[in-house]
Amino acid sequence: MAATNGRPMKARGARFEREVVACLRDNGHPYAERAYGAGRPRDVGDIDGLPGFALECKAHRSIDLAGFMNEAAAEADNLGDGVVPVVIAKRRGKPITDAYVVMQLGDWAQLVSEASL
Repeated sequence: MAATNGRPMKARGARFEREVVACLRDNGHPYAERAYGAGRPRDVGDIDGLPGFALECKAHRSIDLAGFMNEAAAEADNLGDGVVPVVIAKRRGKPITDAYVVMQLGDWAQLVSEASL
């Protein structure tokens, strides 16, 4: 998909966000929905309905983990203390359930610790 005016890339990103929402709903998160107003000065992520998480969806040709995580962390900061930044990155040629979910080790360790209590 050639990006001459940004519309094809924007459409691909919106499609990926809809796929992520559908996957989340199918897997026990009935309140998941796309967050509208992306790019606003106090952006809070791409997906709403999962309290405590700032979800940033990326459907790029190449994966820039540091850049993606920096964006997710800024959005988590906009939501307030204790919000975990998470990146959901599309894997080319793979189904939505094979997308990568990326978070910082400290956040992951805390979640696993809480889950095992």
